Amino acid sequence: MTEFIGLISQKGGVGKSTMARLIAREYAAAKWDVKIADLDTSQGTSTEWKLRREENGLKPEIAVEPFRSVKQALKHASTYDLIVFDGPPHSMAGTVDIAQASKLVVLPTGLSLDDLRPTIRLAHELVENSIDQEKIALALCRVGDRENEIKEARAYIKKAGYTLLQGSIPEKTAYRRASDDGKAVSEVTFLSLKKRAEEVAQDAINLMSREAT
Repeated sequence: MTEFIGLISQKGGVGKSTMARLIAREYAAAKWDVKIADLDTSQGTSTEWKLRREENGLKPEIAVEPFRSVKQALKHASTYDLIVFDGPPHSMAGTVDIAQASKLVVLPTGLSLDDLRPTIRLAHELVENSIDQEKIALALCRVGDRENEIKEARAYIKKAGYTLLQGSIPEKTAYRRASDDGKAVSEVTFLSLKKRAEEVAQDAINLMSREAT
């Protein structure tokens, strides 16, 4: 039976595709057959990332295919263990479709109120559209090094009533270089950065396991 995880946001540049690739890679490393459904057809960043991954001969293999709709992607789902939806920004209808199809919905966000407020509004809108709040989780991405700022963001999300994935993805040159090579952020050579990425991915995996029980 195919599992589904949705990565969605109402803003660009908050780490949506980064998180989609990270989660997909960690499942693929565990011998799952994984496909990223790239629904952001205007940018196609995950599709282009896949081409770079192929050019560099990286393993494990992760299928990526662009789709114009969730319905179209679902037609190709049965041959995979996991479909990761890399959602389009600024599309509430498509976002709800992804959330309805997914067992877990991850909303990446930065630390500023300019990122947090629209992310929480999006989470609220999903709940208003009959999406179970228990399957919504936020993830801190592209964060700085100030622990007090991260702590404040965590408190803001907790007050709003949503689950927050453990750990955070910092804004680092090594992550950008990894992406340029077709790697996920858990495939960097720096052990500390690798562990940070793996912590976030593992908590998403744990939530999926919880939902399955």
